[in-house]
Amino acid sequence: MKSKHPETLALHAGWRSDPATNAVAVPIYQTSSYQFTDSAHAARLFALQELGNIYTRIMNPTTDVLEKRITAIEGGAAAVAVSSGQAASAMAVQNLAHAGDNIVASTDLYGGTYNLFANTFRDQGIEVRFISPKDPQAFANATDDRTRAYYAETLPNPKLEVFPIAEVAAIGRPLGIPLIMDNTAAPLIVRPFDHGAAVVMHSTTKYIGGHGNSIGGVIIDGGNFDWAAHPARQPALHRPDPSYHGAVWVEAAKALGPIAYALKLRVTLLRDLGPSQSPFNAFLTLQGLETLPLRMREHCRNASAVADYLAGHPEVARVIHPAHHTGLAAERTAKYLPNGTGGLVGFELKGGADAGRTFIDKLQMVYHVANLGDSRTLAIHPASTTHSQLAAEEQMSSGVSPGYVRLSVGIEHIDDILADLDQALSSAQQRLAAE
Repeated sequence: MKSKHPETLALHAGWRSDPATNAVAVPIYQTSSYQFTDSAHAARLFALQELGNIYTRIMNPTTDVLEKRITAIEGGAAAVAVSSGQAASAMAVQNLAHAGDNIVASTDLYGGTYNLFANTFRDQGIEVRFISPKDPQAFANATDDRTRAYYAETLPNPKLEVFPIAEVAAIGRPLGIPLIMDNTAAPLIVRPFDHGAAVVMHSTTKYIGGHGNSIGGVIIDGGNFDWAAHPARQPALHRPDPSYHGAVWVEAAKALGPIAYALKLRVTLLRDLGPSQSPFNAFLTLQGLETLPLRMREHCRNASAVADYLAGHPEVARVIHPAHHTGLAAERTAKYLPNGTGGLVGFELKGGADAGRTFIDKLQMVYHVANLGDSRTLAIHPASTTHSQLAAEEQMSSGVSPGYVRLSVGIEHIDDILADLDQALSSAQQRLAAE
């Protein structure tokens, strides 16, 4: 597929038709295993002398199309689909960092990722050093000889201040440190590989799937990082791996392309831990992916209208949206988001936490769910839900105040979205006044 246009790639990349039936739609290959043509064929597959289907825990033809399609859209070299976005966040790091190693991560992260990094990784012996992204040089200052990666979100939830991708990537590359970007909230509107990131991951549960019906994640290898040049910095890709007959991954991948990172991820972590994405979920996610370019345009347009409406509402104390930032955050919005400012909007009501909870309870059309990126408009109060496991100071550091409400603006007609927000704000105001 030669096109570089996402509208075309979302429909055509990685698939033309089924070779057995000529079916145009990608089939659901609901199988656990695959017939080898002969013993030599099986041996070649297990020795990584050729790529092919062995077992659905490791690869599957339906999932393979999803991986190829997302790889094409992001401009990478190879991808590995997994069972959830949380699995993608964990494995993206575990593929490089082992006990005794560390990574440097942005403080501006989804609450589940922050908890994974601060607690579960600590139990596994991986240290995560949290750094404010306001000053990219702080990432260099936090680096030592056992730093294996930098990690950040493109459009971090809940602050919605774009991460300085190019600046931090440029710091890491001479040191042999890849930048891993969680691009869940900004598919299509930002391509982190274009700005120097080495690895990109998504929770495909969100915008890519788009319909709130399937959990999934994906990790994309950019094929643009010279792992071979940094054996001391990246021992996981250079040491003989006893789990795979002493394979050295930068060597094993040479015949397959610049995919050492993705190859190791698939045949060690995905094989051993088993968080594979089911073929059925991959099929449903492919259906969502086909309309992602259209939906993202509507998400961005509606979210901008919602942010403008909230900014003019007398009960709203503050609006959090990329187009409403000032100073450095506004400069980064202009640099990284020329194609749209995303579908998320945060805001704080003057009545604080009570007003925020009351607003949530008064919504009629908008759903109150722990998700984002759905075609429907969604709302949540992060302090009592998605970020509730964090201490108060950790919540504030990540941008969650007691009265913060997050909206994931859907693709309904904008008049209906605004009408529901308006009646909920009015109802909340009346209830608080009565109390």
